[in-house]
Amino acid sequence: MIRFVLLVNAQGRVRLSRHFERLGAARRRLVEAAAARAGLGAGDGDQCSFVDYKDYRLVSRRYAALYCIVGIDSEENELEIYELIHNFIETLDKYFNRVCELAIMFNLEKVHMVLDEMVVNGRVAETSQTRILAPIYLMERADQSQ
Repeated sequence: MIRFVLLVNAQGRVRLSRHFERLGAARRRLVEAAAARAGLGAGDGDQCSFVDYKDYRLVSRRYAALYCIVGIDSEENELEIYELIHNFIETLDKYFNRVCELAIMFNLEKVHMVLDEMVVNGRVAETSQTRILAPIYLMERADQSQ
């Protein structure tokens, strides 16, 4: 099961945080900070993208100045999550025409919508970019027609 998804910039600032398990605010901040540190360290070319951290396995992937870090439990397949990260970033790239940190910061609700279309209750629900983006495009057309 997917426990959380983080998008972190190169300085370690969390730009997107989505948790699929209940955590208190203090515990959530600690997990995010530790995951960001571990993910940034694993993002270097000479280290593995799969890191064990307490009761999580962290899967991280770097895209320019953004790091996508996903915390999973032991039942989840790391390579499947690695490809999910790539699909998530490609979907954002298709939607924004070129995803970057500023696009995420200024359109955070749409990034959450994309992620919510892909992952439901910690399980991968959809991987088709067309199906993921269809409801978002539909909402945009409805907003423009008003």
